[in-house]
Amino acid sequence: MAIEKMTEEEIREGVLKEFEKLAAIPRPSGHEKGVSDFLKGYLTELGYSVTQDSVYNLVADIPATKDCEKAPRTVLQGHMDMVCVAAHGVTYQPKTDPIRLKRTAEYLMAEGTSLGADDGIGVAEAIFLAKNSDSHGPLRIIFTVDEERGMEGAINLAAKNLEDVSYLINCDSENYDELTVGSAGIVDLTFRRELKRTPVTLPSAYTLSVKGLKGGHSGERIGDGRGNAIKALASALRALQEKGQVELISFAGGTARNAIPSTAKAVFATSLSAEEIQAVLKEEESRFLAKYGNAETGIDFVLEKTESEEDALIAGDAMRLFRLLSILHSGTYAMSTVIPGLVETSANLGVVTMEGDTVEVAFFPRSSVDAKVDDFRRYAKDVADLTGFTLEVGTQSPGWKENKSSNLAKIMTEVFEKQNGKPMKVASIHAGLECGWHLRKNPKLDMVSIGVTTLDIHSPKERLELKTIAPQVRLIDEALRRIATEKA
Repeated sequence: MAIEKMTEEEIREGVLKEFEKLAAIPRPSGHEKGVSDFLKGYLTELGYSVTQDSVYNLVADIPATKDCEKAPRTVLQGHMDMVCVAAHGVTYQPKTDPIRLKRTAEYLMAEGTSLGADDGIGVAEAIFLAKNSDSHGPLRIIFTVDEERGMEGAINLAAKNLEDVSYLINCDSENYDELTVGSAGIVDLTFRRELKRTPVTLPSAYTLSVKGLKGGHSGERIGDGRGNAIKALASALRALQEKGQVELISFAGGTARNAIPSTAKAVFATSLSAEEIQAVLKEEESRFLAKYGNAETGIDFVLEKTESEEDALIAGDAMRLFRLLSILHSGTYAMSTVIPGLVETSANLGVVTMEGDTVEVAFFPRSSVDAKVDDFRRYAKDVADLTGFTLEVGTQSPGWKENKSSNLAKIMTEVFEKQNGKPMKVASIHAGLECGWHLRKNPKLDMVSIGVTTLDIHSPKERLELKTIAPQVRLIDEALRRIATEKA
């Protein structure tokens, strides 16, 4: 049945049926072989010409419908991987456990974990449209890997897959009534140091946890001014050092470099009493709320007496780590002078891991001005040198600047307003999208990014607004029809 003749329910349930298949397959960034192999087989069974490259990107070609063969080629593009985050106390193994879905009348969610609608719902929509759209020119589906971690899929996608393409619809945005026409450039930065340890000498050991923060996507939510659990924990430990002796045994926090950390935990030994520690933590809570009270509902410093058989970091290594965490900027750095209300430049102190005698700190700057990403990369090198860390610099992804003469944006906004009775918002976003890499491989590409409405992505509270699925599918379907009609 043609999409234009389907009911809202038929479209919604059809897309969700495709999404359920993805939710059953573990697909954290860097581990997409399983989902890629499944999709390759599935799309091949549907009769499409499918190729899978060496990093597990998928490209599927769908022939034009009758009388639309001469229309320009359009790509529907999304990414297969997801950010895997679990709520405190939830047992979850991202590499082996499926996403357990739950549903209300308004939302689709997951039980205790992130949902993976970013970008599983984009993948599901593309498949549904390929199966059901009845009027389109030559259509290509491109599903990439590793978008959330470093855009390695987009980086490694062969240019030949885009050279014959006129239009590209990226299905990786978060509001159904917004058309994204520009995005930020990003760079992955990892600080690393080999640690030296010494036997613990202080009498009491404690675990200190930071909980209760909102977290969220470090592009979409960084402008809200939310607190950073890693920063809060490091600040509390340094405040304890000012009151008495502290030996750091372990420190960890965050779940993904592009997610604002909502939790962090450290184990330390000290000469301070529990009462003295709690007094310091109460002061730290007041300081935190004074800085972030409008953006956070509260913060919980949870102190527990513990026993630890591990040695402590030598004092110099502990201080180097604290200094690094203190110096690194995390949050909004500059607002755009061109687009009112848009965060231009930011950085996220996303993850600290300490395994054995190695500590790693993930740092994630982004900006709509590529030169300012360059500045942050150089700043990070200076910080690493000053604190005794090594710095690993990942591939720097370019930003995507708005095409003021985009025909695709014109088509999409006209169709949306006709279908929904209101204008579509058009904006650049501070999040990073793969579009910058696509544009490098074909500078003539006319691109937009769209998506259903999803909330609190990259967190256990992630949820998809069900009523936005059908309008999104109808928008893409009619846009494909318009492209085919105008150029056929």
